[in-house]
Amino acid sequence: MARQPRISARLSAANLVHLGAPRLADLLIEAGAGNANLKRRLRLELAAEAGPDLLALEIDKRIAAVSVARTRVSWRKRGELIDDLNTHRDMIVERLAPEAPGEALAVLIRWFDLYPGLAARVKDTKGELSAAFEAAAPDLFALAETVDDHALRDLIDALGRRPQDYARWVLAAGEALGPLTARRLLASLDASATKTPSGRNLLRRLADKAEDLDLWLSLVTPEQAGSPDIAADIARRLLAAGRIAEARAALEGVLNPSLLNRRWTFGHNPTDGAPRLTPAWEAASIDVLDAEGHRQEAQDLRWSLFERDLSAPVLRDYLSRLPDFDDVEALDLAFAHAAAHPDFEAAMRLLMDWPAHREAAALVLARPREARLPRPQSGDWKARLAQRYPEAAEVLTNQSPSPSLKKLRRPSGH
Repeated sequence: MARQPRISARLSAANLVHLGAPRLADLLIEAGAGNANLKRRLRLELAAEAGPDLLALEIDKRIAAVSVARTRVSWRKRGELIDDLNTHRDMIVERLAPEAPGEALAVLIRWFDLYPGLAARVKDTKGELSAAFEAAAPDLFALAETVDDHALRDLIDALGRRPQDYARWVLAAGEALGPLTARRLLASLDASATKTPSGRNLLRRLADKAEDLDLWLSLVTPEQAGSPDIAADIARRLLAAGRIAEARAALEGVLNPSLLNRRWTFGHNPTDGAPRLTPAWEAASIDVLDAEGHRQEAQDLRWSLFERDLSAPVLRDYLSRLPDFDDVEALDLAFAHAAAHPDFEAAMRLLMDWPAHREAAALVLARPREARLPRPQSGDWKARLAQRYPEAAEVLTNQSPSPSLKKLRRPSGH
């Protein structure tokens, strides 16, 4: 008599096959009786086997049930709801879309239509619900890439209904939304979309995806262009298109106080009302100087910014443009400047992360009072210096209480 093959009790698909279909079916029915999500998943799988029409109908039934519900969803039930949403999204994308892409896009849009109602009744302090919809955005727009203009009409209507949400999802789509589909969407959207801030924001993001710089620029309001950060973004895009003079004009447009940029200038610089220039604006200004051929001016500005902020990326950029051997001398000068900088923490952060541990240890020993002040990074700095520079590590270990703690301490005697 032949020996029966030995079957392991370890859970795996290969081992469960030995139970046979009837036994597995019984187990699934039993498990589904106490698990609503599993029961719905089993119905979806059966519907998928029957065909795309029945699967679409089964998904629509669940979407309709969720859309009409009004009960609040507690944080305890939030995870279960999100799992259910993700299961239905996966069935749309993986099982329905290959068979009927146009129908799958329509159903997935109805799935996205659930968001406003759910956002109003789901306790979502961690942002898990919004993250689930943003994670689905690449699927939505990847599916839109595959359908004809008639099927795409459903998505165009959805964009017009809820431009604010779709502006966020267009951004979350990443590379899934290509230039061609973005242009198809733009060509079909109603011109009235430009009349609201959320509509303009949606169109601007679609123009970005469509690689239509002039349309993107036309959707930036004069007030927005007065923001140093937005002006920097404009300048970078213009530089990439070889439009250097326009890039310079975009940057300089924020320098003169006016009613258009009052939002960005108010309270920033009481002497002349000019806005406080941001790192993004300063970096774009350097790029414009380089593009204009003003190499030395760009280098001088890089060094000036490094002296002020002790920025490692700015210093690396500065050094990378120097001739051989000049960069060694400039690096020594940079470390010397850091050692004398009034911001001890910024100096240590630069030297430790460069890394320049010898110079960092020397800084600790030269300025022990500042080194002993408690900081979140002190433990890491100590561990990294301990082997080669134990004396500096010891200074970092013997931390003094912060000035605020000293004020709170009562004198021990009177």
